[in-house]
Amino acid sequence: MLDDAQYGPSFRVDWGKAMPSKTKTKTFSFHWGSGFIAEEAQVQGEHNVPTFQLMRYTDGPAEGTVTLRFCQYNHRGMFSRSPLMMGVEEIDMMRDALKETPELLALMKQLVEG
Repeated sequence: MLDDAQYGPSFRVDWGKAMPSKTKTKTFSFHWGSGFIAEEAQVQGEHNVPTFQLMRYTDGPAEGTVTLRFCQYNHRGMFSRSPLMMGVEEIDMMRDALKETPELLALMKQLVEG
């Protein structure tokens, strides 16, 4: 079983301030592999909770790889299958939140800077 003690805490961010999540490590499973959310940056938006996740695969054909997921949760903490939508005011908050997630931040820099 995956746990925070072994892999480190995920991060939940409210209004740009990072803090360790009080929830269990989030896991996922797809037909190409399964694993856990290694890092997560979230901001509390007016209408949703925009979220960037670093997904680390530990099993299946994708084992040993990572992917980025851009998603959102509602204010009750439920995952939304809708595309991520962020307001302009949430961008600065997300930039601050990413400072607490070094691997996720490095991949985002690679995306933007090349």
